[in-house]
Amino acid sequence: MPSFPKPRFPFAFDVTTEIARLRAWKAHRKVPGRSRTRLLVATWDVANLGAQQREDAHLQLIAEILGWFDVVAIQELRENYFDLLKIVSFMGPRYRMLFSDASGNNERMAFVYDTRKLSLLEEVGEIAFPVAQLKAIKLPGVAESFAGFDRTPYITAFKTAHTSFGFVNVHLFYGSEGGADIRRRSLETFAVAKWAAARRRSKYALATHVFAMGDFNMPKNAAGDPVFDALTRLGLELPAHSSEVGSNLSADKHYDQIAYFPGASKQLIDGPTGIFDLDGALFPSLWANGANRANFFAYLRYYLSDHRLMWMQLRAD
Repeated sequence: MPSFPKPRFPFAFDVTTEIARLRAWKAHRKVPGRSRTRLLVATWDVANLGAQQREDAHLQLIAEILGWFDVVAIQELRENYFDLLKIVSFMGPRYRMLFSDASGNNERMAFVYDTRKLSLLEEVGEIAFPVAQLKAIKLPGVAESFAGFDRTPYITAFKTAHTSFGFVNVHLFYGSEGGADIRRRSLETFAVAKWAAARRRSKYALATHVFAMGDFNMPKNAAGDPVFDALTRLGLELPAHSSEVGSNLSADKHYDQIAYFPGASKQLIDGPTGIFDLDGALFPSLWANGANRANFFAYLRYYLSDHRLMWMQLRAD
């Protein structure tokens, strides 16, 4: 998406105080602590990371949140990856990052992961359909043809001591709420589902469990929504959330998701899955000025994100 406008009003905050607020809200939202036998995975669309002029204090807040998890899929990393590099440095030496080439909107996909918990397997790449297979990406009621992804999904595989995981990181086409753009978005979504289903069946798959995660630009997590229907058409499922809030700051959309197949992968899910609404914790003095709450959201969108992080805990023993 285009960069948000930079706020023109002054606002100062203490990083230590805001980190304490985040940690208290983390407990309130029941985000689990780290565990040797559990894997905490998350996905977060961090708005225009590398394009908006965040300061070190903002990057430290992002690093605090990312550091609660073992692996995080990040969307909207721009070609300039230096802010993510600095975030990872704030997280400490055990963290590493991987990122894709830039594609639509000059965006990369990235993973940040804890090397003490996860070992990187040999597969890192992007979803690719040969031209001859594009015609197989089709949906009832959609006359348009699938011509490829605007922002190419990024895949990788990790292992813990006894379990291997394949993750595909997506930021699917948005465009508009118009019918043609929704159909295009649905085709991209179905292409992800088709890739995941094929990977699940393949005897050559490097990882046992496949999870599709990221910003699907899904308006509603419910049957009847065309994006939801496309994603779940071949068996992928979406979790109920422990915190029933949307993943956008307006709290009315379910753009961000972690999808999995029933059976062994679903059985790995340990406890609730949730959305971490960081806007419920940060900058209370900015929020308390009721006449300028628009400033609060403008500040969040520019310096943190217009999306909330989604997390899931998996058994990894």
